[in-house]
Parts: sequence; C-alpha cells; structure tokens
Amino acid sequence: MTTPGQPLSWDERLQQRLARGEETALGELYDQLAPLVHGLAGRILTDQAAAEQLTREVFAHLWTHPEAFDPGEGSLRSWLGALTHRRAVDRLRLDRTAALGVSPAAHGLPADGPLPDAPPAPRPWPDGGAPPHQDRSARAGAVDEEIRAVATAARVHYVVDSLPHPLRETITETYYDGRTYQETAHRLGISEQAAKQRMRLGLQLLATELTEARDDDADGAVPPAPGGSPAGSLS
Repeated sequence: MTTPGQPLSWDERLQQRLARGEETALGELYDQLAPLVHGLAGRILTDQAAAEQLTREVFAHLWTHPEAFDPGEGSLRSWLGALTHRRAVDRLRLDRTAALGVSPAAHGLPADGPLPDAPPAPRPWPDGGAPPHQDRSARAGAVDEEIRAVATAARVHYVVDSLPHPLRETITETYYDGRTYQETAHRLGISEQAAKQRMRLGLQLLATELTEARDDDADGAVPPAPGGSPAGSLS
C-alpha cells in the first residue's frame, strides 16, 4: 500500500482509472495480463474456446466491479490469477461431476452416516461391486483429486510465467527441463553461483505468491512451490 506522499503504483493508478470508467485502462490491462490469464485458464480447462470465454469474463468482471480489487491486499496480477483459478476450477468441477451424473448440489456427499437414499445396513451388491451411489461418490472423489492436481500445476505455471525473465528462464531450465545448475549456467551464459541465486530468489517469490493465493482462493488449495533444488543444494 502506498504511504502518503509516495506516488501511486501501477496497480493503484489502473484501479482508479477503471473506477472512472476509462476504457483505455481496460485495454492496457488486457494487453499486459490477458496472456497470463488465458494461459492459466487453458491449463485448467484444456479447452481453448472455454479459456478464451473465461478470460473475457474475468476482465469483464473487473471492468464492472473495479472496487472488488484492493491494491492494499496484493497485486492486480495476483488478484486476477486467483479469480481465474477459482472460476476455472469451479467450471471444470461442474463439467466433470455432470459427466458422472452427480448434481452440483449433491457433490458434497456426507462424510459420515448413511447417504440419503441408502438403507442403514445395505446388503452386498449382487455383482460384488459397490452400489451406484457409492461408485459415483468414489469417482467424484477421484475427480476432485484430478482437478486439484491440474489446478495446482496451472497455478504454479501462472506464477512462474509472471516472474522477471532471468528468474523465469532459470527455473524453466533447471526445474522444468531437469538440468543441473552447471548445465543451466552454461546454457544461460552465467556462473553456477548466479544460477543458484536466481533459483533461490525465484522459489522464494513463488512461495510468497502461492501463500497469498491460499488466502485468496475460495477452495483454499495452494499449489506447493517446486520442491527443493533439482540438482543439489542451493547453498
């Protein structure tokens, strides 16, 4: 948050311009952050048309509700990421549970006690398997795990993609491409120590972003930062 006497940040200036209804502010924001938002939506939904639609919806929401973003609570990029993540996960969950024949209202099945339509002491199912409602519940649980894994990876990519270029390329080369620090340093034309320092700073920023995301996301799912150093100690 800007203290009295300090110039407004880009996020604060943009939020004020959006509140005044300046269409150029929306265009500037879209040009800068739409690729990140679309990439996050696309990784979760795996459907480019749906990702494009969701991207438009996210920016339309900010345009019509600029007051929903509070610069004092974090960056506009992080806020848009949290909103996109939440809406994409909700949409994917609805699609997947509908395919299982489970209504959204029934998706949160009771954790204990008999299911509403199940007798208190059911006899074994004739073919030795599980009754349909139990099978649907198990599949719904598996779908939730799948969605969580997809959303986790997508959110990590979103944050990594938004890091400064030197940190982003070091994490990509070392973590995602599985290279050693020596190989990464050689490919980037930097020292091994510089590669380690970039990796350490990148992971610290990533962990901070994802911790903030835990507080913003409705489902409370925080993607874990890429664990440890892929090729030895960071020290």
